[in-house]
Amino acid sequence: MNASSGKTVLANFLTESSDITEYSPTQGVRILEFENPDVTSNNKGTGCEFELWDCGGDPKFESCWPALMKDAHGVVIVFNADIPSHRNEMETWYSCFVQQQSLQDTQCMLIAHHKPGSGDDKGSLSLSPPLNKLKLVHSNLEDDPEEIRMEFLKYLKSIINSMSESRDREEMSIMT
Repeated sequence: MNASSGKTVLANFLTESSDITEYSPTQGVRILEFENPDVTSNNKGTGCEFELWDCGGDPKFESCWPALMKDAHGVVIVFNADIPSHRNEMETWYSCFVQQQSLQDTQCMLIAHHKPGSGDDKGSLSLSPPLNKLKLVHSNLEDDPEEIRMEFLKYLKSIINSMSESRDREEMSIMT
């Protein structure tokens, strides 16, 4: 969600929506609708439909955040691991988009996106609490694009599972 982190390029890749690979700031929000045949709900044969809201990282869009957060089932915080200020900004994003929305940590994933040519130093990234409890994935579309695709697929499946479990609990509470 940080500015200049590569969210749009990553979002386009993960949703297979276009081949735009230029890094340019998102103005406000872009909504990408996509279906994934590998993610199903309640063992039905059809894939689930998703909306991925690609949110501009510039603080001037903060007034839009409440609309972006409403009814969200998951949050992916994308940051450029090579920019130290991004690590500080992540705590703000996490507080607003996860904690204040009463989402579980399992509904949040951190992606350390490495732009082409920036290197891919996975070992030196240490995060402070509470961010260190979150799922952290490194993304490098140049070296290993399929790794991030598989991690994102696992994340989508975990979101669908948590939604199904929550729905099941609600149904059981109504019946009792």
